[in-house]
Amino acid sequence: MWRNRIVVGYDGSQSSTSAAAWAAREAASRGMGLSIINAMSPPVSGGAWGPGMQVGIETLEKIRESAQSALDEFAATLGVQDFQTHADIGSPTGLLLAASETAELIVVGSRGHGGFKELLLGSVSQQLVAHADCPVVVVRDGSESTKDSVVVGVDGSKASNVAIDFAFAYASRHKLKVLAIHAWDVPSFDLIVMPNTPVPVEMNNATDSEVRLTAELLAGFEATYPDVTLETRVIRGTPVNAILGAQSEAALIVVGTRGHGSVVSAVLGSVSHGVLHQAKIPVAVVTQEAQRGNA
Repeated sequence: MWRNRIVVGYDGSQSSTSAAAWAAREAASRGMGLSIINAMSPPVSGGAWGPGMQVGIETLEKIRESAQSALDEFAATLGVQDFQTHADIGSPTGLLLAASETAELIVVGSRGHGGFKELLLGSVSQQLVAHADCPVVVVRDGSESTKDSVVVGVDGSKASNVAIDFAFAYASRHKLKVLAIHAWDVPSFDLIVMPNTPVPVEMNNATDSEVRLTAELLAGFEATYPDVTLETRVIRGTPVNAILGAQSEAALIVVGTRGHGSVVSAVLGSVSHGVLHQAKIPVAVVTQEAQRGNA
């Protein structure tokens, strides 16, 4: 049902509307169909003493049909020729995770109608980026951008390499350049305990070494994508700050993760977690296992 398609979650919120528009453009760039999912948690009947029993099957079906009709009307405004819509009663996270097993890409808003507005990332998007079987793009409300770069972090890990490949493929399709960020810092040491100890790393040599490492890591991707212009920045500092510092120039940030796990924070890692919670532009999260979206 979802194979070879871009799937976007939609719940009527402004964030999901922005996500749907982003997904429609990405589907067009890949020559793929777009599937729009609207999943609603089962409502419960109310009473004088608070929530009561779940509503009946007939009422649920009427709610689903109404949502389906509204979803069809919204999909028609996106300007996509090949689109599917699917409204259902159930868990949004569960339905989108199931779709991720065969979809090329899942796109969601940073947060929907529920939860606390001050939190930048909702529960659905958090669970998806940690557990989806394909790449996930999280789109902020009003984050449409005409910038000319794709920002990607480089650290030499397998997760980073998969993210780099995704970034180059995206840049190639959209005629953008890749801005590769490699952030590094010297190991900490205790000047209080050993105040006369010299710094154990020569700064000039360390910088040269990091520059060479980054060039070697990116050489293969440049050869594979000769149409993509590459700009490399080697920055002394934290990866999160270095990546976020370049977002004003970018249309998309791409980060890698360590893969599937039971705890969201443990799966994402500090860099991807920090970028997701602070970025103001779309962020693509690619695990080592989820490589279908690179094609």
